[in-house]
Amino acid sequence: MTDSRSPVPAPRSPINVLIVDDSASVRMHLRNILESDPDIRIIGAVGDGEEAVRFVENRKPDVITMDIDMPKMNGLEAIRRIMETHPLPIIVVSATFDKNDVERTFIAMDAGAIAVSNKPLGEGHRDSERAARDLVQTVKAMSEVKMVKRWSRARISGMTHIIEPEEPLVQASGKVKLVVIGASTGGPPVIKTILSGLTNGLHVPLLVVQHIAKGFLEGMVEWLNHTTDLPVHIAMHKERLMPGHVYFAPDDYHMGVNNAGRIELSKALPENALRPSVSYLFRSTINAFDGDSVGVLLTGMGKDGAEELRHMKEKGATTIAQDEESSVVFGMPGEAVRLGAATHILPPEKIAAVIRSLTKES
Repeated sequence: MTDSRSPVPAPRSPINVLIVDDSASVRMHLRNILESDPDIRIIGAVGDGEEAVRFVENRKPDVITMDIDMPKMNGLEAIRRIMETHPLPIIVVSATFDKNDVERTFIAMDAGAIAVSNKPLGEGHRDSERAARDLVQTVKAMSEVKMVKRWSRARISGMTHIIEPEEPLVQASGKVKLVVIGASTGGPPVIKTILSGLTNGLHVPLLVVQHIAKGFLEGMVEWLNHTTDLPVHIAMHKERLMPGHVYFAPDDYHMGVNNAGRIELSKALPENALRPSVSYLFRSTINAFDGDSVGVLLTGMGKDGAEELRHMKEKGATTIAQDEESSVVFGMPGEAVRLGAATHILPPEKIAAVIRSLTKES
């Protein structure tokens, strides 16, 4: 007689987290939030970057939550040292009401942090539950990311010379009128690299959907305006698109474009559980410009935009997926590659070169 019962699944290993913050009360608050989830275990809580670096040398957490402004060694230096020696998923936990914190957040992402989360405020604040829930979800998602040595990210963020395509490029359906980009986890420093490579080489509008924690988009746009020469904006409804300008979808709005060259913002239902959605932007681009566009899918978890990138390619657009080596997470671009949606599979600096080449006559 055989036993028809299903095998009992092996218990899941807990996600081991190191908390780094100079405030003892914040460390305790974060511990209480994270340990409310049975899958998360706090294995350390330290008060400055030096302690964090020493901790990682002796024990390897699965995820680190990192404050930025700390004594002895700040979070930026700690991130750089950890990523050079013991690369781990690092989440910057920052206060969106502090303008300096937000700007330093993106410098930290350039240094190797892969995600950002709001610093949860105390109980009773109207956003405390949402921020706590988002932090738990971010820690669990980032625990799945497999990190590599910092050298590849240094190559991405440190690109200063101009790279040209290895062969002449021709847009299949004609003149390029628009470039659209979708990105998620690990996207901000990659977008910075691409925009830096487009200085004096972008002659059409460029629209971006970047999945990022609520409240950080304005700081990201300000950071990009300081670190690149292109004018970067948060998109407004019915705004006319301008050549050489970069437009980001605002928090909690889908962004599309119409055939009159104006931005359309929408509160339509989330797609792929996301609003803004890359899929929405890419589909809108097909409807408005047919194949006279370039579509780019960058590092990120999930598959948002991959199917629509394939549709763009079928319409004659040039389509690009970031390569696996330079991606923090090869989810979105990897799905595009699996679907045969990408005309080119490239690192960020070569993505910029292709966009320059295809838009220079536009």
